[in-house]
Amino acid sequence: MAKLHVTTSVNGEPVEFLCEPYDTMLDALRGQLGLTGSKEGCSSGDCGACSITLDDRLVCSCLMLAAEAEGHEIRTIEGMAHGDKLHPLQQKFLEHAALQCGICTSGMLVASEALLKKNANPTEEEVRFWLAGNLCRCTGYDKIVRAVMETAAEMRGA
Repeated sequence: MAKLHVTTSVNGEPVEFLCEPYDTMLDALRGQLGLTGSKEGCSSGDCGACSITLDDRLVCSCLMLAAEAEGHEIRTIEGMAHGDKLHPLQQKFLEHAALQCGICTSGMLVASEALLKKNANPTEEEVRFWLAGNLCRCTGYDKIVRAVMETAAEMRGA
């Protein structure tokens, strides 16, 4: 089977890569592109550890074929910080100790950023609903929700 040539943008940078027709976007990110922040937790779209955005739409990269990235904008956890300056969500996750083992952290951060782009003033219920597709086995979610809520308030200037 011939490899497919994919031209896309990842974290604002143009990229090209070759992939098998059956490769997932997670395979391409972690393999050819060397971006290992997205984690493989379940390979069935149930845990959210591999969350990325595709044209600002939150998706599980384990369920997306790499070839589907053609012509689209992909954003991963590696694109959140600007050099050494953490994204406000990353900083709040640290301040609130909203991470432990780290498997879910990148997916939680990407999903949280996607939420705040759509809704700058979410209620706690909306945050919990939005993050329901991201499983965490360590933190109990409360610290994560608090970090997202506080980040939203600070980003609004409240």
